[in-house]
Amino acid sequence: MHQSVRRFLKFGPWSIIGFLSAIGVSMTSLASSPSTAEPEKLYPPERDIFVPSLSHRGEHSVGVKTMSLVNPKQIDVNTQALSDRELVVELWYPTANHNEHSQYNNITRLGKPFSLHADAMRDANIKNNDAEGYPLVVISHGYTGYRSLMFYLAEHLASHGYIVAGIDHTDSTNTDVAASNPYSGFPSTLYNRTRDQQFVRQYLTAQDSPVGATIDPKSAALIGYSMGGYGLVASIGGCYEFSDDALKTMNPSASEQERIQAQQLLNNCQIATQKPWQAAIAMAPWGNQLGVFNPQRLASISTPLLTIAGDLDDVSIYGSIKQMHKLIGSEEKHLLTYLNARHNIAAHPAPAVAYEHEYDLGHYFEAAWDSRQINIINQHVTLAMMNCHLKLDLTACELLELDGLASDGDGWKGFPKRFSTGLRWE
Repeated sequence: MHQSVRRFLKFGPWSIIGFLSAIGVSMTSLASSPSTAEPEKLYPPERDIFVPSLSHRGEHSVGVKTMSLVNPKQIDVNTQALSDRELVVELWYPTANHNEHSQYNNITRLGKPFSLHADAMRDANIKNNDAEGYPLVVISHGYTGYRSLMFYLAEHLASHGYIVAGIDHTDSTNTDVAASNPYSGFPSTLYNRTRDQQFVRQYLTAQDSPVGATIDPKSAALIGYSMGGYGLVASIGGCYEFSDDALKTMNPSASEQERIQAQQLLNNCQIATQKPWQAAIAMAPWGNQLGVFNPQRLASISTPLLTIAGDLDDVSIYGSIKQMHKLIGSEEKHLLTYLNARHNIAAHPAPAVAYEHEYDLGHYFEAAWDSRQINIINQHVTLAMMNCHLKLDLTACELLELDGLASDGDGWKGFPKRFSTGLRWE
């Protein structure tokens, strides 16, 4: 990598500071040891009424294990050298019946440790599947985040017969973002996000991987939130085309040569599309507000797609999300909008420690919505997408044949009457 590329990618202050501040990036993020206290329970006992039909837990007990993967000889944008890129992945899967539970240990953006109750058994054996294997779902968090940010989705899908991989995107997690430079991981995120998603899928579905024999290699889906959604667009067939104006917006102080070198690094429309995914869910996807996606390649995307966003999203910008969704060429695509929601429509509810500081709470909090209700709705529509397109369940497909506001008429199929409001489906 040319020295000017490194200067461009490391240069500050970026004008995306407003974006980073809006999503609560810590100015004093500190790596800390996980809490040893009793894990916090974020969810009450499952409700049997007033919830969408596919939000109920499945028939399988759930196991969880942590895996360390290595993607060899990747460009390190910080050192300009080729080096092995290490990724930590949380894997959820069906297991035999059990009564034990585990926990997820993380830190907030301000480095405060917390521990969450898990409805999954740590390092349990994967339940045998006599069919062709379990479909794979890859989950990709935003900037910043962590691999269990959407554990409620991962556990839910695993209980319904899926293997789910949540990625810790190196340089893009709460732990990795340094207090002295909270924007340090953003260049790596721009370059690596799609590559991480593709690599994890390729690794896990290989027959010689630790779980390769239990995964159906022909059936995989991708869920990406915010910067995970940015990566998702390229993973399913789009590509990046950072214009000179976009790079000026991101770094007004960069020289023309530095911007040219950054384009050579980030723009990838000359690269052929990768192996297709059978379904994708983009949650508040970042990027189109800067016009970084090539319109022709968006139109060529054929992967069934569900886009989820809040109509007041001021980070990824809702109008830009809708425009991108419209440009994508998939014949099977849907847009679910949370009315009066901003950007935080994917994460689990805020842990108690996050309420101590606005930066931390800003990673989770929605002013007009209960995060638990958002999670429940996400579980329903996500399982409908996966069952429809990965398991070819026509009953699940019917639950995606919606239109208009949830409160119109008798409401939406699969949703409780009178108690499904604040949503729009297009």
